[in-house]
Amino acid sequence: MKVEALTGDGSTTAPLVPSRLIRVDKIASATIRLNLSEEVTIAEPVEPKVGDVVVVRTLTDSATYNQLELTSGRLARLNPHDIVVGVLGRRRALKGFVGDVPARLRPGDRLHILNLGGVIGRCTGHHHELGWPIEVELLGLVVRDGTALNVAQGALPRKTRLEGSAPLVLVAGTCMNSGKTQAATELIKHFTRHGYRVAAGKLSGIACLRDTLNMEDHGAVKTLSFLDCGYPSTVGIEDITPIAKTIVAALNEASPDLIVLELGDGILGGYHVDSVFRDREIMSACAALVFCANDFVGAWGGIQLLQQMGIGIDVMSGSATDSQMGIEYIERQFGIPAANALNGGERLFQLVREKIAAWQNSK
Repeated sequence: MKVEALTGDGSTTAPLVPSRLIRVDKIASATIRLNLSEEVTIAEPVEPKVGDVVVVRTLTDSATYNQLELTSGRLARLNPHDIVVGVLGRRRALKGFVGDVPARLRPGDRLHILNLGGVIGRCTGHHHELGWPIEVELLGLVVRDGTALNVAQGALPRKTRLEGSAPLVLVAGTCMNSGKTQAATELIKHFTRHGYRVAAGKLSGIACLRDTLNMEDHGAVKTLSFLDCGYPSTVGIEDITPIAKTIVAALNEASPDLIVLELGDGILGGYHVDSVFRDREIMSACAALVFCANDFVGAWGGIQLLQQMGIGIDVMSGSATDSQMGIEYIERQFGIPAANALNGGERLFQLVREKIAAWQNSK
């Protein structure tokens, strides 16, 4: 039997040669929309693509990065010789791993697990605190009903227009680990406590359920991410606005009072976050922009970069607001309200609620 791999435009590549059924030990969360079982059929890849689902065997251990997020959301310990299902993808993490998908792959080739969600590629660099990621041996490409599996096959219907929306609250920042998720989840929690129906999403970054599950834990009635749009990461996507509009359209189906959207990574970097700010439809639906900065220089830089795009920051948060001194400095020097998500969540909520009310009154 010949097995053909489906490409993004619906055509087929060269036939794949089926290999065998294989039982796996762990299924990474990046495959969640495909509903995989612990027995999968694998074949030799012909032309590997971002999003292809693969089976690998772990070869090494790591003292600092040795866990895999399963489709349940649980973190599982990775051990040498585990058989793991993951997804081919790219990463460009300032404080993590950098990796790509090789142009050609064969069973036996060496790759690496690039993130908790099970995105797999060939690591080309890493942050010095992490060391090298876990190395894996490629066993094969997962096929089902004669088709090579790719996460794009479980994607939401693509939208290129935004036709009406609940008010959007965008949470952006200087880089990863600047406090964006903390700010987003605090806003979700406080709006929910005050009787609002909140939906939430993550527009950019690398596939992992942790952030959207955290949003659900804080009260979001519906959550989605770029993974639901068929992308294991937003690396290499010059314009992520179709992803954003697809997510917003799907979240609006839950009839929320507002939608909180986190932009993973920084407004500069390899994930093309800036494309969202250049889209008129999205920004016209944005009632509030919360910007998270690690320090004063980052806060100033964010203000300058966004001003160049004609966008103003409504509320400043993140590590730069961890102390009262930081809050006072930002408000005095930059003239922007500031609130810390860790110890000032109620104030953050009040500031954003005021911006939403003003946006609604202007419509």
